[in-house]
Amino acid sequence: MLSNQVLHKTVRDMADIVGKTCSIWNREGVCLAHSAVSDEKERREIQDTISGMRGNDEIRKNGRSLFGAVSDEELKYILVLHSEDEGVEVAGRLGVKQLEGLLTAYQDRMNRNHFIQSLLLDNMLLVDVYNRAKKMKIEIEARRAVIMIEPKNPKDSLVLEVLKGIYATNTNDFVTAVDEERIILIKALEDSEGYKELNNIARSIVDVMNTEAMVNVRVAYGTIIHEIKDVSKSYKEAGMALDVGRIFYEERNILAYNELGIGRLIHQLPVSLCDMFLKEVFSGKAVDQFDEETLSTVHKFFENNLNISETARQLYLHRNTLVYRLEKIQKKTGLDVRVFDDALTFKIALMVASHMKSLQTLE
Repeated sequence: MLSNQVLHKTVRDMADIVGKTCSIWNREGVCLAHSAVSDEKERREIQDTISGMRGNDEIRKNGRSLFGAVSDEELKYILVLHSEDEGVEVAGRLGVKQLEGLLTAYQDRMNRNHFIQSLLLDNMLLVDVYNRAKKMKIEIEARRAVIMIEPKNPKDSLVLEVLKGIYATNTNDFVTAVDEERIILIKALEDSEGYKELNNIARSIVDVMNTEAMVNVRVAYGTIIHEIKDVSKSYKEAGMALDVGRIFYEERNILAYNELGIGRLIHQLPVSLCDMFLKEVFSGKAVDQFDEETLSTVHKFFENNLNISETARQLYLHRNTLVYRLEKIQKKTGLDVRVFDDALTFKIALMVASHMKSLQTLE
């Protein structure tokens, strides 16, 4: 139903135009908005009159004019003009038309939002997707991509409102929330726009949230699709990008499904295969056998493309000290991370271990 803010604004506008006291009630006889202060006697009289109203009835009683506002052939609101003077009848009918127009707009928006959420969650038959999209005048064949926005603090509810303010004016874009943690933007793209432009949009969302809303967010997007039926595919890809990024690329705040690399592959491996691989690499021991100093050293070594001199310089270590730390890994695993093949195996093992740890956290 309409918000209290909308109802109160309608009452104030009506009161200013008509020059009379106005109020809006629901069909249960509850006053929702009033341009003045009502007393108990007035409430009882209006409630008694409302109890007998059906559809778009117009009733004049006890010095008041009541007009029913209907939506889907059902009485939704009663507009009360606290006068029976001449001219009130026309004003009341105009007020009812305004209320019914607001109800229609609200219902259309809610229907569209429900359609988009069902589409994202893949809860509709293909024929229903096409029929409902056509009925709502949503383009079936168009270039789109799903962008998923996740506040680092789930309590930041401002994100949804800011995104609606930016994108809701474009009838080809859709903003919604399918759960309490993630906001979804289905972005329409021009023929000339590709993944570079999509990345720029994601970057602008991060920047706007940081500067205007003072909220830190992570943004992920799926692949570009060309039909409305494939929106759920791009949505699932964006969700996977966020999940993979949380495990393997924690430092990134923008994640693209088509740029996840080996992280996407590991995320889809069976748990049994991951467990077998870790036992093989670490000889049945956990990755926790390595202290934080050793792990941070080897990560920096990988960042510098196995360059011992550059890694030692950045860590302010003597070259021999760095070699000693790397040899500790070799003693425990038999892998010499100074050799490319062994370094690759150890790097993948660390990523698999992070993946397994995240699965344990979810259980």
